Amino acid sequence: MALNGKLSKLVLKGFKSIADCELKMRPLNILIGSNGAGKSNFITFFRMIQQLLDGNLQQFVSQHGGPDSILHFGRKVTGTLSAELHFGNNGYKVSLEATQDNRMMIAEEGFWWDAPDGAITKIIGRGHFESKAEEGTGTKIDKYVVPVLKKWRVYHFHDTSDSAYVKRIHRIADNAYLRSDAGNLAAFLYFLQQVYPKEFSQIVQTIRLVAPFFGQFRLRPNGVNGEMIELEWFERGEDIPFKAHHLSDGTLRFICLATVFLQPADLQPETILVDEPELGLHPYAITTLASLIRSASKSKQVIVSTQSVELLNEFDPEDVVVVDKDEGGSVFKRLDTEELRSWLQDYSLGELWKKNLLGGRPSR
Repeated sequence: MALNGKLSKLVLKGFKSIADCELKMRPLNILIGSNGAGKSNFITFFRMIQQLLDGNLQQFVSQHGGPDSILHFGRKVTGTLSAELHFGNNGYKVSLEATQDNRMMIAEEGFWWDAPDGAITKIIGRGHFESKAEEGTGTKIDKYVVPVLKKWRVYHFHDTSDSAYVKRIHRIADNAYLRSDAGNLAAFLYFLQQVYPKEFSQIVQTIRLVAPFFGQFRLRPNGVNGEMIELEWFERGEDIPFKAHHLSDGTLRFICLATVFLQPADLQPETILVDEPELGLHPYAITTLASLIRSASKSKQVIVSTQSVELLNEFDPEDVVVVDKDEGGSVFKRLDTEELRSWLQDYSLGELWKKNLLGGRPSR
């Protein structure tokens, strides 16, 4: 019962703007589309599954405005949210329904796998409020699927304000993985410096490609409380340390992104999801970022939503999923190289997108 750690197909119905989606997934998936088309909702679904498997479904529902904000056009239009996550011949499925007390109940949850006599489905529960995936099925299927699902990580580095967690002092022991908002960046980099010096050095060298002024990190326990740490760095040729708030927003975001894609393979999530990574980046930094994304997708699955023409230009058509709105619902379509071959002789993907030949542009 070998499991491919990469998601091969997603079937999703009734989630936010997504009424009905069946999408084959590849190692590299670049989502493009206009504002409000549904790219971020697609990414948010993965966050919901992660929260569900961590036993935090009701907290997720509450934080996202209740069932009527999660179900497609609310419970009066959509009675059930359902999802099937395919990993080759194995998978996990779940369906959710709203309750009178404004929670969401797991109407059904289970796993399936292919057998010589046909597919076998094992339902692990109906009518519960938090996932029972960890309780086990009595078979080996959950032991294959659940660890992969729980190793998804959705990264979102939009907040680089003065109060952003990435700029704050935090616990040095908080280093098991890079948090979704990079709130433990200093602790995680300190851990890499101590345990994975090769990968740490590669992160530093890559940062210097887009920020030549950057010299090195200064990572050490806090002088007052040795259990705490904060991000500090040196400018090239200088010995006076600077704090994180002395970095530009774009540079700080690139440091976070470089850490995500260059962290050791055994620490990387099975699926890496990043929402609009191009924010605040110089075009050269975007080119470097694309290289990091392509490299990571050779061993892990990468899903990125973007509105950057420059980033889109760095990928092949079959890597790209166009998201459009049709009658209020999000529609997902993967590009076909053969259909675009004649156009690509004269134009880049980004140029075709700007000409509205790919879809994913604002329309009336």
